Amino acid sequence: MQQRDLKPLYGTEITGLDAETEQIEYREGNSPEFRKIKMPGMQKNSNITMKRGTLPADNEFFRWWNTVSLNTIERRNLVISLLNEKHEPVMVWNVKNAWPTKVQSTDLKADGNEVAIETIEVAHEGVK
Repeated sequence: MQQRDLKPLYGTEITGLDAETEQIEYREGNSPEFRKIKMPGMQKNSNITMKRGTLPADNEFFRWWNTVSLNTIERRNLVISLLNEKHEPVMVWNVKNAWPTKVQSTDLKADGNEVAIETIEVAHEGVK
């Protein structure tokens, strides 16, 4: 398994920076209480979706997508930063062992004048 860090990319939208802990309901057989207790279980992470404007000669999303094949994945550690007006980080999320699950190019409409947006969705092993 090859792993490398992603070069800086500037995006317009990022979604999926959430995590959830599953609940386990449990009751011991000899408990005098007539109810279950709730305990924390496994953690689940949503896939992260990143969108950005399409730039000429910048195919980084598709190059990364093309590294995925059966039993080989190029995993990358991502750093997602929320920047202020001076382009200084206000908040930072570190994403562990991400790999692309979906890449989407912009919709092409002859009568449209929207900005060309490309999208990549990545699976990962945790956000800190």
